[in-house]
Amino acid sequence: MGTRVRLLASDPSPLPNARAEVEQLAARLTRFDARSELCALNADPRPVVRASADLRAAVRVALRGAERTGGLADPTLLGPLERAGYGSSLAGVPRTPLPDALGAAPARHAARPHPAAAWRSVGIADGAGTIARPPGVRLDLGGSAKGFIADRAAALLAPFGPCAVDCGGDMRVHGAHEVLVAHPFGDEPAAAITLFDAAVATSGVDARLWGAADHHLLDPATGTPAWTGVVSVTALAPTAAEAEALAKGALLAGPAAGRALLAHHGGVLVLDDGTAALLGAATPRGTVAA
Repeated sequence: MGTRVRLLASDPSPLPNARAEVEQLAARLTRFDARSELCALNADPRPVVRASADLRAAVRVALRGAERTGGLADPTLLGPLERAGYGSSLAGVPRTPLPDALGAAPARHAARPHPAAAWRSVGIADGAGTIARPPGVRLDLGGSAKGFIADRAAALLAPFGPCAVDCGGDMRVHGAHEVLVAHPFGDEPAAAITLFDAAVATSGVDARLWGAADHHLLDPATGTPAWTGVVSVTALAPTAAEAEALAKGALLAGPAAGRALLAHHGGVLVLDDGTAALLGAATPRGTVAA
């Protein structure tokens, strides 16, 4: 999936089983390997294609994320991602320094959902074991699948005691844990988040920066990298899949609308000038503290 995964578990626990679950799901859901089931789905010209239960579940999570964010976390932007220069994994590729990218970035404005909302045309039929989508609609699960995989792996480890699964910044925990939120502009954490049986996810333009000011978080309406005045968002939620969607949606929505999107569970927004806005959690499942 072009990212790193960490599994932290109590002893004894089925750690090898959790690792195997991560690896088989990543192999099935990545767009960076033509042999994956996702790539096969995207390459299939038929409007309705048989799909495994895992792929159907992962696509359903992506569609829920789009719904939850009003279409901002759109899983149908694979074409624009490729045209922006993200056609293959950028793991190991040097990143453009964030201050340089901010200086070269266009005027800031909130992203908007694409008016066609192609993600609404994707259908899942569990009874028939199929996924349907119009010709030309291809799916990218790179963001949503990280949260999906974290939730699945944590479910295997949780019965054996406290655990944490971190899939590239999407983390699901059981038990009590403190998570330090990295600050995109410095070495000191932006915040400390105390979690209990909950999840946290971070989405930031600094994670993958290339060229002058290109990154992987696209404005669905334009298909170009979004510069909204927010460079990083960490979101809390009951599941990593929901936290992933909220983090991405809040970054794309911009400072004001992003705060509103995070208001229920809480989170952290880091703005262009390095200011960190901390939102207290509205649920006992997570709290945010400076």
